[in-house]
Amino acid sequence: MLSAMGITAAFALFARYARGVNLTGALAGSAVAFVLAARDMRMFCMLLVVFAVTLGATRLGSERKRQLRTAERADGRSASQVMANLGVAAVAAALGAPGWPLLTLAALAEAAADTASSEIGMAFPGRTVLITSWQTVPAGMDGGISLRGTAAALGAAVMIALAARALGLATAHQSAVIVYAGFLGTLIDSVLGALFERRGWINNDLVNLLSTSAALGIAWMMR
Repeated sequence: MLSAMGITAAFALFARYARGVNLTGALAGSAVAFVLAARDMRMFCMLLVVFAVTLGATRLGSERKRQLRTAERADGRSASQVMANLGVAAVAAALGAPGWPLLTLAALAEAAADTASSEIGMAFPGRTVLITSWQTVPAGMDGGISLRGTAAALGAAVMIALAARALGLATAHQSAVIVYAGFLGTLIDSVLGALFERRGWINNDLVNLLSTSAALGIAWMMR
């Protein structure tokens, strides 16, 4: 328990130093990290992989994102953003229900895939279309998808699945489920963005929470 506390405190400090999160985000991230580390240290390693993928995607094309006014805040993600992306995975791990590692990994894969999709899609957009109508829209529009962004989502989900397989957290079949659930969760995220967030009915945090929940549900059905 003490080792988990020390490791997660170090993770929070590093995340804050790297400007991936602000102060409240670091506190929320440390809570998530503690839950995962206390349950299985390999899950904490998976959190590190997710952090690396999302931070890298966020840093790519930062100048263009600033021009589009879609860049992340300079001081990093807030507590609400952290919990919207990682809270479902933390709850799944904390409850420890049968099959919890797969469910947790699916939620983590969606979080990584969604961030990679949106960040790389804005940095290198190409043609962006609204997922519900295929109408061309500006890069960064809620519900907008592009070829590069979609490929980035799939690549991020694959990276999470491969890391889980390497750490012995997932079988070959479970790795495929992680990829499928994580990638499909990002498409659900885009649909929610197009139908509800774009109209101001829900905010981005709720979209992220619902899409990670959807990825968990998909993995549960396919387990």
